[in-house]
Amino acid sequence: MGTIVISGTAVLVLFGFGNHIWWLAAVVVLFLYVQYGRDSSSTTSSSSTSSTSSAGGSSSGATPSSYRAYRDRRDKQAKWERRYRRERPIESRRQEREKSK
Repeated sequence: MGTIVISGTAVLVLFGFGNHIWWLAAVVVLFLYVQYGRDSSSTTSSSSTSSTSSAGGSSSGATPSSYRAYRDRRDKQAKWERRYRRERPIESRRQEREKSK
């Protein structure tokens, strides 16, 4: 993804010698990439580095922070499913019957 953004920015800069609006477009592309595109991967790597160094590393290969986030999402989903079954017993029984067919 980064290679595509860099090459696209280079093309926009080359177009910018004829029309300066292309330079503005190149700056906008770089800004959006830094703000949104690269943000998720750099945040994950920096948080996994800090948590791995504090936790002593893991032999499973998965970063502890990403597994913790997965576990939190899974537990929250299970909590909502239990609440739904408790508050709407008829609908949940109907869904269980449909699954078993």
